[in-house]
Amino acid sequence: MSRLTAAELCAALRALPYRQAAFLVTRLVQGRTLEESAVFYGISREAFSVHLLRAGLALTEALTLPSRPPENDAEEDVWARALAEALERETATIPQVLAETVAVCRRLRTLGGEVAAVLETTEREEEESPKRRREDWLRKLAVLALLGLTAYMYCNRPEEPPERPTPTRPRER
Repeated sequence: MSRLTAAELCAALRALPYRQAAFLVTRLVQGRTLEESAVFYGISREAFSVHLLRAGLALTEALTLPSRPPENDAEEDVWARALAEALERETATIPQVLAETVAVCRRLRTLGGEVAAVLETTEREEEESPKRRREDWLRKLAVLALLGLTAYMYCNRPEEPPERPTPTRPRER
């Protein structure tokens, strides 16, 4: 695990679904505590720990390292607590099946600053790329086409018949 570079970790993070990557970045790259991270997302510590475990397992899998998902909710809760404790204390006891995931998460935390810099550089390069500029122009053209179509349909809509006054009935007494 100590051989993983910031670029490799960044590439694996970018391969994950956005939400999973965001949990890992918030907790490990930005260096927030478990409590701060849970408050940031507006969820309990336990819920954040489960999300972090799932993200950590996905990251381990993205790096093609051995991992397996928990077999049931009870095992997932135990693993989530073990991962949270392992990130707080180096001497924490962890299940053997989580060893790779804990090592990857610790390495991500260790290289947090470098990973953040690589992520920022990659994002900036992507924003400035010709592909991104082309996509932005196509989005703008699509919005203009929709606005033009809406205006055309509004101006060419059929006339509505005038409303007839409804006859009033005398009140029954």
